[in-house]
Amino acid sequence: MGFKNGKLFFLLILVSLYLPAQENWTLDNCISYALEHNLTLLDYQYQESSGKESYNQAIRDLLPKVNGFADYNIRYGRSTDPYTNDVVDTDFFSNGYALNASIDLFQGFQKINTIKARKLVFKATQETAQQQRFLLALRVMTAFQDIQYYEGLLAISKEQLSISEANFKLAKKQIELGLKAGADLYEAESILFSDQLAVTQSENQLQAAKLSLIQEMNLENANTIQLNPVATNTIIEAKKDTDSIYQKAKDFVPLLKAQRYRMEAAQKEVGIARGRLYPSLSFSTGYGTGYYETTRDTLGVTIPFKTQIKDNASRFVGFSLSVPVFNAWSTRSNIKQQKIALKREQNNLEIQEQEIFKAIQQLVQEEKALHVELIQSEKQILAQEQAFGVAQKKYEKGLFTIMELNLAKSMFATSQNKNLQVKQLLQINQNTLSFYQGLPIFNIKSIN
Repeated sequence: MGFKNGKLFFLLILVSLYLPAQENWTLDNCISYALEHNLTLLDYQYQESSGKESYNQAIRDLLPKVNGFADYNIRYGRSTDPYTNDVVDTDFFSNGYALNASIDLFQGFQKINTIKARKLVFKATQETAQQQRFLLALRVMTAFQDIQYYEGLLAISKEQLSISEANFKLAKKQIELGLKAGADLYEAESILFSDQLAVTQSENQLQAAKLSLIQEMNLENANTIQLNPVATNTIIEAKKDTDSIYQKAKDFVPLLKAQRYRMEAAQKEVGIARGRLYPSLSFSTGYGTGYYETTRDTLGVTIPFKTQIKDNASRFVGFSLSVPVFNAWSTRSNIKQQKIALKREQNNLEIQEQEIFKAIQQLVQEEKALHVELIQSEKQILAQEQAFGVAQKKYEKGLFTIMELNLAKSMFATSQNKNLQVKQLLQINQNTLSFYQGLPIFNIKSIN
């Protein structure tokens, strides 16, 4: 028996060594993990990489185009000798080699404008990806603070349950002493059950909030998460001006920066379309040679390969000028379409700026209202706490019924819940306003 117990103890030690330690997560840890594991964000990063490659290719398009060519032909029956152009009735083979190069000298600055447009589009994809990082961080922050809120709510519910348990025991004792009627015990028990249900509901809400955070983080193989206790930040009421915050947001918010880049890229697209109205000039050069089995010397012997390659060599240098004369107004139509696209991008920028201004305006107004609610809720807590204390003493002396005590207790709990909710909303509000002001509330690297 001792051997079996020792073996079991040894196995338990081994299992405990391999069990992962429960990690406590800070807000920064949660955001960093989410940024690394979010699949939607990964797709935006792929778009960013694609935009960078398009920009690099636009630069490479300035380089000359070089192409090599080689062929090997066997001719049967009656055919034309490619060397002499005589008609022959002999089987023979030939092969040729060529190397050509060309470069565009002028195309109405289309390639220069294309480089600028692709660069601006690339910057827009960078800012779009950055915007998604901040949005993800804001969602994680909200989910994180929701957990803190429900943890506070659970603590209040447990405190209420503890009071109800004490009052139930008191009512039971008073009934045994003949000081209370039996109905009071049933009422106290009903209140106790209600508070037990409230604790269960708070626990369920807390687990749901944790699940929301786990899903935002894309945390694998986890059903729950433990957070590091966070010290309550002192909420300071500071006068905030909508216009000043908006001006900072215009220079910082990646969403607006991305749209400005897209608008500037649309301007370059207009320049590209106009470039097609201009003549285009290109330069080309090449080298060619070949070997023909039918090429023979005076003795009728086929001239060697090396000699033919040298003797048959040819070179060329040339310029090509193309002048657009008439193409059914397609170029003019394309210019108009690009101008319309530019106006749409300008309008989209104005829409987004308007939406950002409205959001900031609403946040500033909400912050003012929440500060007033916070002051009032704190006063209400003090008043309800005192009222509950008086009601508890009166109940113990038999001057209050259990229902009157429960009413005072419930009002005290409601004031606590309201104060907790206002604090959480105010914290989220201030963090969001800090984001619009460009303050480093998240550990997210800026785009260089």
